[in-house]
Amino acid sequence: MKIKSTYLKFNNFLQKIVTYSSPRWVVLLIDIFLVINSFILSYLIRFNFEFKFGSHDIHYQIPLIAFLAFISFLITGSYKGIIRHTGIKDAENVSIATFIMTFFSLLIVFISRKIPGYDRFNIPLSVVGFNFFVSTFLLIGSRVFYKSIYYYLIFNSKHSKNALIYGANSGATTYDILISDRDNSYNIIGFVDDRKQFIHKKIHRKNVYSLDEIDSEFVKYNKIEEIIISKPEASPLELLDLANKFIDIGLKVKTVPHIDKWTQGAFKTNEIKDVNIEELLNRIPIKIDNPKIKKELKNKTVLITGAAGSIGSELANQIAQYNPEKLILLDQSESPLYDLQQDFIRKKFIGDFKFIVADITDRYKIEEYFDKYRPDMVFHAAAYKHVPLMEENPYEAVKVNVLGSINIMKLAVKYKAEKFVMVSTDKAVNPTNVMGATKRAAEIYASCIQKKYLETSFITTRFGNVLGSNGSVIPLFKKQIQSGGPLTVTHKEIKRFFMTIPEACQLVLEAGCMGNGGEIFVFDMGEPVKIYDLAIKMIHLSGKSFPDEIDIKITGLRPGEKLFEETLGKEESDLPTYHEKIKIANIPNPECKKVDELINKFSLIHQMNPIEIVSLLKELIPEYKSNNSIYEKLDMKQNYN
Repeated sequence: MKIKSTYLKFNNFLQKIVTYSSPRWVVLLIDIFLVINSFILSYLIRFNFEFKFGSHDIHYQIPLIAFLAFISFLITGSYKGIIRHTGIKDAENVSIATFIMTFFSLLIVFISRKIPGYDRFNIPLSVVGFNFFVSTFLLIGSRVFYKSIYYYLIFNSKHSKNALIYGANSGATTYDILISDRDNSYNIIGFVDDRKQFIHKKIHRKNVYSLDEIDSEFVKYNKIEEIIISKPEASPLELLDLANKFIDIGLKVKTVPHIDKWTQGAFKTNEIKDVNIEELLNRIPIKIDNPKIKKELKNKTVLITGAAGSIGSELANQIAQYNPEKLILLDQSESPLYDLQQDFIRKKFIGDFKFIVADITDRYKIEEYFDKYRPDMVFHAAAYKHVPLMEENPYEAVKVNVLGSINIMKLAVKYKAEKFVMVSTDKAVNPTNVMGATKRAAEIYASCIQKKYLETSFITTRFGNVLGSNGSVIPLFKKQIQSGGPLTVTHKEIKRFFMTIPEACQLVLEAGCMGNGGEIFVFDMGEPVKIYDLAIKMIHLSGKSFPDEIDIKITGLRPGEKLFEETLGKEESDLPTYHEKIKIANIPNPECKKVDELINKFSLIHQMNPIEIVSLLKELIPEYKSNNSIYEKLDMKQNYN
């Protein structure tokens, strides 16, 4: 213990010397000292390491060489570089300095030979040549040696995680950036690549392994904790394949920033991030860049309901950048709306923004705002969306999702809005729960009102689960991981479609631009994701192991929940649009007279019990069949009748 303690103290002492005791003048003096010694060594090489050069006035020549070195170093500034960050540029500066020194040396030698009696500076040309190479080697070598000592001391003075770097090309740059950072906590074991020209070669004296060599045994034997994917140009699918492979063998996966975000060919170590779960879903993100959206929104008054929610707030952020004449942001949740307001202030958005706390079910108050601002476009994102809660509270679900939506639709017509874009959900397709049924009811009413009033275009967008939205599965899993687990999954086979919040909002904006009225837009969300597999990936991404450190608990399907979501109903088909990923649902025309009669009955829901409310929903939406719910008995009764 005493020996170890003494070693650590000596190690810390050396570290302080190496780190802090290298001002420029010290580096300059050391460089001159090395040049003097290389000059003497060059004479020894010239005379086969025999001291037979006493007659060459070396005692006059050494001060001359020292002076020439001093001048050369001043010209190039080679002594000014931070030694522990030595790189190719520093080696170039040193080489230029020794070249200048050699040039002046040769010039003085030739002059000395031309002037009789001044041969004391007549240095053998071979010595001048040897001195150039030896000096260059010593000066660069000393810097590399100093740098090696520094990093040896740094890495041995703190705990470092064993890690691999994937990618031989940019991986070398990533390695340089890591070792130049004092706060770096990585001990790079080696590199990984799948290209034959790199495999079993060395980079920075570290082995380059093939992708096939990296398995769970290799990871366990070398005690490797993480792998940094240093392939900034990788496509989402390529990143997905790599991350899945490394996660499966127990590695935590990190990535370097995209190459577009590098500054002067590099990045900072704090920009190395964990892989986002969004990047590990089996789908290619949809990119929409339609200049018509800007034209559609510019100088328009735009109203967003549910503006403080996940979709509404992202819509607000995107629309604010299109320079609308006025942006009205309405939500009944005061605190989230205040947060959105502060977010706008932080981002220094320029424009006329109104933040309004109001309830869409309050027809008279909402009409005041329509009358005051006269919106040209309405994006309706306000809704209750949590399936189990709405299953227990059908009155609130109908009041907000159906009657509240109808309020906004009617006011859009009355105050001559150009377009009304409604945010719907894939749960509205063949609904098995109250929430999905209420969203389908709003879709049906939008189709009917469109037939009556052509001045306003009513457009609907359907999409699946949104990554990171309030109350969605990924934030829930993150909280459960932070608390030590277990992660709760309702069924091992349950699958869901996923998209990112920005994607969802791009779709809504695109639909608002593309739609002429009466359309329900759906889009290709790729393959559905098994939630159980998603949970395992998130456990591994957090650096934990499954099931040893964090387990998964199967809790059973919740009321109204179904195993698989759909984007089209049984009697629906889809039609193409100009965007290959976006389709229009071709739905049967509703019986609008019957729809109006049933909707009118909802005006009396305050007098109804839950069974009566859901029965009315089922009458309005025949395909609504409850699942794992107390309302299943209503379906049995209908079947019996």
